[in-house]
Amino acid sequence: MRTTEVSTEQLQADLARLRESYRQYKDMGLNLNISRGLPCSEQLDLNAEMFHVLDENNYTAEDGTDCRNYGVMYGLPECIRLFSQLLDIPEEHIILGGESSLNFMYDQILRIYTFGTLGEKPWGQQAQEQKLKWLCPVPGYDCHFNLTEALGFEMINIPLLETGPDMDLIERLVSEDPTIKGIWCVPQYSNPTGVVYSDETVERLAKLKTAANDFRIVWDNAYAVHHLYRKRVVKDILKAASAYGLEDRILYFFSTAKITFPGSGVCLMASGGKTIAETRQQLKLQIFSHDKLNQLRHVKYLKTPERIHEHMEKIAQILRPRFDLVDRLLTENRLYEDLYTWYKPDGGYFITADSYAGCAAEILARVEAAGVKVATAASTFPYHRDPQDTNIRLAPTYPPMEELETAIRLFCICANLVGIEKVLKEREN
Repeated sequence: MRTTEVSTEQLQADLARLRESYRQYKDMGLNLNISRGLPCSEQLDLNAEMFHVLDENNYTAEDGTDCRNYGVMYGLPECIRLFSQLLDIPEEHIILGGESSLNFMYDQILRIYTFGTLGEKPWGQQAQEQKLKWLCPVPGYDCHFNLTEALGFEMINIPLLETGPDMDLIERLVSEDPTIKGIWCVPQYSNPTGVVYSDETVERLAKLKTAANDFRIVWDNAYAVHHLYRKRVVKDILKAASAYGLEDRILYFFSTAKITFPGSGVCLMASGGKTIAETRQQLKLQIFSHDKLNQLRHVKYLKTPERIHEHMEKIAQILRPRFDLVDRLLTENRLYEDLYTWYKPDGGYFITADSYAGCAAEILARVEAAGVKVATAASTFPYHRDPQDTNIRLAPTYPPMEELETAIRLFCICANLVGIEKVLKEREN
């Protein structure tokens, strides 16, 4: 049933009950957090063995390299081989970074901004002559948007459909405008919606005809192995792009942040041969090597792609009950179908909800006022401007189940309460 099907008197009665429930939650003095996709302690505990796979007699790589020392700037060969086998990317097209793929993205974009790429003028120099632009599928990842905003790119919202970003719009924009320099993509279990790009979407991205020779697709495949329910795999964009001679346009990133330890993982970038060669030269200005002991630790612990998939199923067994709980509570506690909707993903770390139009910021303010931290309002849109004020990112992975249930019950109360307030105000007008 929708709010349009009930009387004003019924909505007012609902509102009175919701306000009393909200008051009771405020009186509880809560201090809970479902704002970020952090691994829970049970997930981190799975990796306890990592503390013991190396010791004072076990720090040598398979080729005899002493991993305590300088050298091997682009990553241990055995660690590159492991990720090559896992992601089906040729070893020669991979560079290992430190613990953070976001840091690698930041560095790579700054390198192009400072030095240019493959003979093109630096983006920073171009920006002095004209405003540069960046395509942002929305809802999307706030850390991506923060980076391009900091560099002065004009960010253009691209609707994220069930099959991925709106390719008709993308194809039109990039073919006409040479100031558009890139697009953010989280292709598998997208943050925060859980959308998985279709094969057609990947193919169309791979063969884009762009007015800018230095247009780049930042392919943040953060959740490539993070399946919760139905296993879904995205088409290989590097292979697809290579068929058109455009593999150097792809900047592919991956990390073990939510496989092992977020603060002590290993990340990589993959691209075409020319971009890899160029990046290797530029890295000589920046590092002697990343943490080879950590790379060796990951190889000895994770061992094989098969072992990684087994490990990820253990993580899924921990996380599935949390996602099931949120889905059940959202279902049981929604008073009317038009007050909020949500999407239960097949993998990843988030559940996205859409409130009644114009209510998301107020819902989050009420939830936080009652002691539960949720994502910042409109953080899933560039400039923190959600045109419809509807999108809310929920992160169920971190808190214990009891705390998660309390937080989501409060969220449901606020979503119903604020939505009904808005409906009644509209009726007055």
